Amino acid sequence: MESTNYENIKTPKGMVWVPSKSFLMGAKDGDNYAMNREKPAHRVIVDGFFIDETEVTNKEFEKFVNATKYITVAERSIDWEEMKKTLPPGTPKPHDSILQPGSLVFNKNVNLVANMGNYAQWWTWKIGANWKHPQGPESSIENKGNYPVVHIAYEDAVAYCKWANRRLPTEAEWESAAQGSSTNSIFTWGNDFEQLNSNANTWQGQFPIKNEAKDGFGFISPIKSFPPNSIGIYDMLGNVWEITSDFFNVTYYNEIGTSEIISNPKGAEKPFNPNNPYEKEHIIKGGSFLCHASYCASFRISARMGSSFDSASDHKGFRTVATPEMLSDSNE
Repeated sequence: MESTNYENIKTPKGMVWVPSKSFLMGAKDGDNYAMNREKPAHRVIVDGFFIDETEVTNKEFEKFVNATKYITVAERSIDWEEMKKTLPPGTPKPHDSILQPGSLVFNKNVNLVANMGNYAQWWTWKIGANWKHPQGPESSIENKGNYPVVHIAYEDAVAYCKWANRRLPTEAEWESAAQGSSTNSIFTWGNDFEQLNSNANTWQGQFPIKNEAKDGFGFISPIKSFPPNSIGIYDMLGNVWEITSDFFNVTYYNEIGTSEIISNPKGAEKPFNPNNPYEKEHIIKGGSFLCHASYCASFRISARMGSSFDSASDHKGFRTVATPEMLSDSNE
């Protein structure tokens, strides 16, 4: 453990100290990809905290599962009575052969896309897909201990945090960490879009038909495959989306006042997404290996998207944070 200057609290192994600072949260000037839900930008101040230098890995998550016998959402039997609460009224029940444990997997064999608005064309519900079998029951994570764990739902991430004496970052904490020593950058390395391929694992080529893998990776990559940001944090943009504790509410930024600095914001009180009104969504940040300028362009610090609390996929993981108070309480 390395020493910090914060009241003799030591930095836990594998974590980085993010100093308290004020910064501009939300869409930045000059960001041509910024969406309405990232506006208006507003000044916030966030207290210092520790954050994992990488996403939680398969090796780390396996240690948690072995210790607790935890079963992830993607591995559990599906309860139709619970599921239909998140669907439009009158949605017919699928056949029992379909209502089996599984998760969403990117379809690598898409040859033609008729409508880019229909993401079902490149996503497949794969029975048997979960964190141990990322591409389905025939796949495994053997020799992939240093890859980010995926197929993680919000509930799974929270359970890991409870075991590890950590918690999920707020969106504001996540952005503070991603900014590093900066306070107003579009990307974790600055504002130069041309540096994307050398700093983040994203999609190059024609999405979702052909990935030219100019960054060296066609799909998910091991942790620390790209340079860290200015304070030593890896992969905050690209590779896998990261779950935060905030509710996803597309009108939240318009509802908060921007005339004063907001201290340690924790997000909206309730979720709101008119495109997914029956789901309770949390914000995910950072984009993934599937992000491309023609599609989601979420390889930016201010980018924010919603993810249903019970959904998982092969491009969503998480990282954790800890405060000095949390560590002091545990005598760590």
